[in-house]
Amino acid sequence: MARGENNVRYTQASPARAATAVYVTLTAQVLSLGALVIFEQSMGRELAARLAAFGGRPVGADAEAVVGAVTTFAVLMMTVAGTSIAAAAAYVTWLVRARQANDRSAATGPVAAAWLVPGLNLFAPAVLVDEVWRGTRPPAGRRGRWLALLTGWWLSWLATLALVTIRLPLNSSAGGLTGVGAPELVCSLVAALLCAGTVRELTRLQREARDARLPGTAPAFAAAPAAPGAEASPPATISASATVPSSATVPSSATVSPPATISPPSSFSPSAVIEGPLATDSH
Repeated sequence: MARGENNVRYTQASPARAATAVYVTLTAQVLSLGALVIFEQSMGRELAARLAAFGGRPVGADAEAVVGAVTTFAVLMMTVAGTSIAAAAAYVTWLVRARQANDRSAATGPVAAAWLVPGLNLFAPAVLVDEVWRGTRPPAGRRGRWLALLTGWWLSWLATLALVTIRLPLNSSAGGLTGVGAPELVCSLVAALLCAGTVRELTRLQREARDARLPGTAPAFAAAPAAPGAEASPPATISASATVPSSATVPSSATVSPPATISPPSSFSPSAVIEGPLATDSH
């Protein structure tokens, strides 16, 4: 696989956008639950009493008197359910991408099993999140702070789950519509804030690790420094006259000296040449 394709896959696996979705859906969930609590505390008992007096099926003028309140209550319940499902989906998506940001071959099956298997979902999601944190190889000294944040989030989430699944059914005889109140809202708010804190911490660590692995961030190679007191030699240059000329041409920079001339001896004369042999014959 080409290097560019690896970079594209790694960018797609980045959990930054999924983390933003977690923040948005958690905020919507807390706001919708807060609106339901306000409605419950202000109109819940009265509306529940009217519905009980009408036998649960008001008709005629009685129906018109409560139809607005019943519609509002139904819309609030659907909003709370919808934002809760959206928050769960966003968080699972973020957790899958966070695991794949550390290991691209990480499967999605363990995440689904950790949240859906009864009994296992009481501790497995927190274990998976801690595994992702350790996979980012964070700097030393952050382990204690991280464990405190993770433990606070998970305990507040378990408290919210206990209030919704245990306290509300037991409190259904109090005369309200759902029984939801301030304890559920406070626990949900604390759990949402701590959950967002864990997501933000992990996303920041993975962003730092990704930036450190991006090409072009490594320092350039520098020449070795010269020894103290030594003079730096200038860089070698190649001149045009250093080129080797071909056998057929003479380089322009070369100079051709004229051929040497042989001058005759100063004492040479024709008479000396003639007189020499004649003088010999005469003897």
